[in-house]
Amino acid sequence: MIRDGYLARWRGGEYEAGPSADGDIRLYRTEPAEDFTEVRPGRYLCVVPASEIESLRYVRTVCTWQGARFIVVGEHETWLRVEYIDGRGPVAERLGLDRIDHGVWQTWAPGNEVVDLHEEFV
Repeated sequence: MIRDGYLARWRGGEYEAGPSADGDIRLYRTEPAEDFTEVRPGRYLCVVPASEIESLRYVRTVCTWQGARFIVVGEHETWLRVEYIDGRGPVAERLGLDRIDHGVWQTWAPGNEVVDLHEEFV
């Protein structure tokens, strides 16, 4: 599973999370549970005060492809959407990456060519 976003620990469980401007933390899960409201099929939400959160951290999935480091930002079948994180334009151009914005380079990489796929907490 490719993860990129906040994770919160609340009441001993770990949830996909989203901090809000008002100081609350939005917790998400895919199955119904007490205190969670269905917001769409397969998506349940519980809003809790930040003071109740045991931990909040950001996780992203990273990998190496063609000798360069990437963040995995998506997946489709056997392909991974990867974003170059070393910031060197000549390397991005040599790899044939798509320039998405100033300093932002992405491409679809065959999953079988990706190595060192792992999660990092930032």
